[in-house]
Amino acid sequence: MPRASLFLDSSALFAGIISTTGAARVLLLLTEAEQISLFISEQVVAETERAMARKAPTALQDLRRAILASKAQILRDPAPEAVLANLDLISHAADVPILIAAMQARVDFLVTLNRTHFLDDPQVSQRSGLRIGTPGDALTRLRQQLT
Repeated sequence: MPRASLFLDSSALFAGIISTTGAARVLLLLTEAEQISLFISEQVVAETERAMARKAPTALQDLRRAILASKAQILRDPAPEAVLANLDLISHAADVPILIAAMQARVDFLVTLNRTHFLDDPQVSQRSGLRIGTPGDALTRLRQQLT
């Protein structure tokens, strides 16, 4: 059975670093144990670094270590033309590159805590063809795949 692949946005990656017990942390630990494959984009790394610098500067090293330990595949951001051509995917234009990167990686699940832009609008999942949910949703899905 192939490993599940997840794309974490910056909210989920941030939570995985800050929390010692939450579902996002468990997902990072599963990637370190090579039980699942992790994808992030350059934009996710930059956004997470900015958030860490603002909210938890002492955790910046933890972020960098976690990215290395998880063997995350860091994807290039989509070309501006691709972003412009797909502005209808989601209401918040800044999130279009995240969706496109996850779509191009053909991941099993896009993990986010961004309720406003991703989770509360079911059209985002339908338009992108991605399963989108919280870290807890992703863990539930992984458990279902194992049983």
